[in-house]
Amino acid sequence: MSFFRSIAAADVMALFKRFPRSVKPLLEYHDIVLRDEDSAFSIAERELIAAYVSSLNNCKYCFTAHRRYAEAFGIDPALFGEMKVLLDSNALPPRMRCILDYARKLTLEPQAMQQDDADAVFEAGWDDDALFEAISICALYNFMNRLLEGSGIKDYHDANKLSPKAMVSFRYMNILKIIGR
Repeated sequence: MSFFRSIAAADVMALFKRFPRSVKPLLEYHDIVLRDEDSAFSIAERELIAAYVSSLNNCKYCFTAHRRYAEAFGIDPALFGEMKVLLDSNALPPRMRCILDYARKLTLEPQAMQQDDADAVFEAGWDDDALFEAISICALYNFMNRLLEGSGIKDYHDANKLSPKAMVSFRYMNILKIIGR
């Protein structure tokens, strides 16, 4: 059950339908950050970052959803454990380790971020654009995790019933059609 008196089900689609005013720009931002073709990261890598941040925040809904998308886009399922990304797994692309380290610190200790943290990203071969994209994904999923957890939405329900093949063509703006907007 959601925490809202006006929403019976603890479901993200019900939440978006009930509070539609900010949904369109939020979904547009999701598509920019997670689906834009002009990115330093593959879609799979961006979904991995979203899943990782969600695991750090213990947001089961977002972790489950973004794990499924990461796998649909080609991330090895061996990289995931129960509510976590296995950072010591051979399935983790080596260049992603520093990105996930950065996302971890930004999520858990944002006030402690230092130039050394960014320098580790640059030393791994990433540029300013990649760093900004990683920060953006991290920020978006800290926001989304709090939005869902604060609303009482804990368990993932696949409202779209998408196959892995269909997930690859999914865009977040499609949710507007699902909720009738």
